[in-house]
Amino acid sequence: MKNTTLCYIENDNDDYLMLYRNKKKNDPNAGKWIGIGGKFKEGESPEECLLREVYEETGLTLLEWKLRGIVTFVSNEWETEYMFLYTANNWSGELTDCNEGSLAWKHKSEFNNLPMWEGDKIFLKLLREQNDFFSLKLSYEYQRLIQVVLNGKNIDL
Repeated sequence: MKNTTLCYIENDNDDYLMLYRNKKKNDPNAGKWIGIGGKFKEGESPEECLLREVYEETGLTLLEWKLRGIVTFVSNEWETEYMFLYTANNWSGELTDCNEGSLAWKHKSEFNNLPMWEGDKIFLKLLREQNDFFSLKLSYEYQRLIQVVLNGKNIDL
């Protein structure tokens, strides 16, 4: 099982900073838009991982952030993943190139038209529609979303 962080950095135009994964070999996220984040290093807290990953991938230093949820990914093709999901709206620094893909500000209204994991669309909708902390379980079979459980309750697909 692995632990990761993912952050959606928001600007004043109702955009999130997104990463189009198109530079890494053997990338399970290749061809998809995702937030900014990655795997914990040994001994890191979620916040330490968040700050390191955001800086490594964007050149930005987060000044304020909020833990919005924990997402559990289950699949028949990869190990279970626990992802700490954050949003942030205050940072310093200048955006730099990312060695994992192309960074771009994407308006929230574009999300349903972007190539991304189906489960990502669900937690992006939750980020937009509610402020409460949530627990979300997304189960995949051969990269197809087959089950969604929000705060312990099954959600119809």
